[in-house]
Amino acid sequence: MTTAKIPHLLRICDMPKSKNTAFDVRFSNTDMVQAATVLSAISIKKMRISGKVSPSGAKDWVLTAIAGATVTQTCVVTLKPVQTRVDCPIALTYSADYQLDGIESVTEMTTDENIEPLADEIDLTEIATEAIAMALPDYPKSPDAQLETSVFAAKDVTPMTDADTKPFASLASLKDKLSKEEG
Repeated sequence: MTTAKIPHLLRICDMPKSKNTAFDVRFSNTDMVQAATVLSAISIKKMRISGKVSPSGAKDWVLTAIAGATVTQTCVVTLKPVQTRVDCPIALTYSADYQLDGIESVTEMTTDENIEPLADEIDLTEIATEAIAMALPDYPKSPDAQLETSVFAAKDVTPMTDADTKPFASLASLKDKLSKEEG
């Protein structure tokens, strides 16, 4: 995921290898406006990521955190603003020996999505934005939103309904027709 340049970076070389490095980032208004643009949201409030990075073995690191935000999106039915609060747990392992396969598969993920290659820096903004994006509803809907039924058909034509598209709808209509002919 590509974010605007609003980095909150942890440099690996600055972290002690013998103890945890705690962090608590409360994003600024500017950061949240830029994150809202990345997430195609109306607005974001109270965006935060807090947790720790712990050494794991001789060269690896483990990040555990909670990312949260209050995100306002557009309702897919009414187009009115819908507010969603998300708080997502994050667990990532940064492995010094991580190897990309070289062949990217679009249809199948064969690697663990919680393992990342170890880089010089850990970008907390990118991690928080990705976690929030994954937790947001794909199709936000107001609690009171109702999708109205519209009927479109020419005059003197019986409009097709959702029930008519079901696999056994034609058998039911045939049964009704046969019942009428017998009676």
